[in-house]
Amino acid sequence: MTGPTAPPAPPGTGPYGVGIGWRPEIAGFVAGLPGLRFVEVVAETVAPAGALPDGLADLRGRGVTVVPHGVKLSLGGAEPVDPARVAHLAGVATALDAPLVSEHIAFVRAGGVEAGHLLPLPRSREAVAAVVANVRRTQAELPVPLALEPIAALFDWPDDELDEADFLTEILDATGALLLLDVANVHANARNRGGDPLALLDRLPLERVAYVHVAGGAERAGFYHDTHTDPVPAEVLDLVGALCARHRPPALLLERDGHYPPAAELRGELDALATAAGYPVVT
Repeated sequence: MTGPTAPPAPPGTGPYGVGIGWRPEIAGFVAGLPGLRFVEVVAETVAPAGALPDGLADLRGRGVTVVPHGVKLSLGGAEPVDPARVAHLAGVATALDAPLVSEHIAFVRAGGVEAGHLLPLPRSREAVAAVVANVRRTQAELPVPLALEPIAALFDWPDDELDEADFLTEILDATGALLLLDVANVHANARNRGGDPLALLDRLPLERVAYVHVAGGAERAGFYHDTHTDPVPAEVLDLVGALCARHRPPALLLERDGHYPPAAELRGELDALATAAGYPVVT
């Protein structure tokens, strides 16, 4: 293919190029991608003191960057983050020699009750303060930088004081954290909650983007659901191009979490992502 390529980055400085979320179900497929630069693994599935899951050690040996992605810290919770969970994330980062880790701006538990889902926060100054406090507690124990991912949500809280851009920017400015931007979430939120996704991109600190998530979804019952089990729609690929026209991120990652298509179709999704971003293909 022709066009701009991913910016060069020395190994160890962070993810770059096009990657895919590593899952045991597609470990063989991922291992066979010749141009793969990085993968992301759910941090809670890795035991820091034990052997790495089959395939991850081989990828590390090939020089593929592995980024731990946490899903259970509950950075947006009213309670302080659980020190044991923070220690686990730090241990996984060390075990994988990761250049950074990532987590969500969300809460997953309250009063000792586990929701089992990433839940949206009210965009209030009280919520900003809670996230900032928990991010700082986490950063103090991590050996590497932390990137924060805004989530997709079907609704806005009625007591929002800030819009999405201001909410995210205040958190990033107060913590110095990096941004994990999910363009599929940007599309889903614009579709379900109203708003212009391009206007949001224009107001975010894109220079803080560590890497970008891209995932598929589907329309159901009048809402767009960020499923991670459907193909990436054209609208999301268009957002990738729009993002790259504004500020080219160092890395883009395809998320798939079930209903894995045949290898040829999955390769096609990766190639479509690379083409939309103007990056070299990985297949």
